[in-house]
Amino acid sequence: MAGGTANGHSAMAHGARDLPSVTIDDYNIELANEEGFIGDRVSKGAFRDLVEDWREKLRQLGDDPLGDIPSQDISKKRLDRLLLSDDVLGAGLVFGAVEDFAQELATVVRRFLRQKDWRDTQAIVVGGGFSDSLIGRFAISRAAVILRAGGLDVRLEPIRNYPDEAGLIGAAHLAPAWIFSGYDSLLAVDIGGSNFRAGVLVTNRKKNPDLSRAAVWRSEHWRHRCEEPPPSRDAAVERLIGMLRELIVRAERARLKLAPFIGVGCPGLIEADGSITRGGQNLPGNWESSRFNLPDALRQALPEIDGHETMVLMHNDAVVQGLSEVPNMGAYARWGVLTIGTGLGNARFTYRNRENGEKAQEG
Repeated sequence: MAGGTANGHSAMAHGARDLPSVTIDDYNIELANEEGFIGDRVSKGAFRDLVEDWREKLRQLGDDPLGDIPSQDISKKRLDRLLLSDDVLGAGLVFGAVEDFAQELATVVRRFLRQKDWRDTQAIVVGGGFSDSLIGRFAISRAAVILRAGGLDVRLEPIRNYPDEAGLIGAAHLAPAWIFSGYDSLLAVDIGGSNFRAGVLVTNRKKNPDLSRAAVWRSEHWRHRCEEPPPSRDAAVERLIGMLRELIVRAERARLKLAPFIGVGCPGLIEADGSITRGGQNLPGNWESSRFNLPDALRQALPEIDGHETMVLMHNDAVVQGLSEVPNMGAYARWGVLTIGTGLGNARFTYRNRENGEKAQEG
């Protein structure tokens, strides 16, 4: 098993290594040093800690451009506005946090590139909620410069799709090609440490067989992290099932031909039977229990779609978000994804299908 992937299973297995377009060389690495997991250094919370560090330095002189609001409660939009504002101290504070975060991100990327299954990586896309902000894009761009100036020939860039949609769009790349026969759409689920999302994807596969035109037609969103009291695991799964049922009704009303398939992205190491062996600690309740299986729960609740038996296929959420980039990465034979959110998701891919690869760089 390489870095937590499931070797030896076909594309029909949960957590499979070989998918229709790519081989997953590695995913869900949990790199650590004496201070803990290095991924924690580049989470959304870690950036807020850097903002707080700069605020504390200014407070010692009586100046805090962000007032009394706790750093963890300041919105990304406010930080984006402050970054470009005429407020010298405020803009400088945010720039300082961005620079510190970029240095940390560059350090983490270097550590990944030293791993056996990440060697010769030519490009890395950065997704997750943090990349959907000006502060996030600035940090990614600055880290890219730091890496290249340090002699690393690797391209680092934000994920192209809106991150919340990328985690759904990638689910289309889990499905075997035959599942699309006679259908123009499918259900996708993105489970995260703060949010659940479910959506209907319109594949547009007749126009673009590589799924480059796949798009979210309709989606439902639930922020479980804000619930008081926190929901149990079973309550969370029931909420997800309710979201999917609503989407099925909406798709039928819109006369979409919904495939009997649900693609799911979920944190953690996903075994071939759909169980989660580690990495689900940020989800509501115990998702790593040997008595819990999300794909089975979804199949039991939704046994048929359009009169056909429902197929559910689940993989790691960073893998699925990375799969949304498959149509865009034809210039590279080997590439990876990092997702910055509650934690740091990660996956490394190699193209199996080299039809794109006449332009792929082997370097």
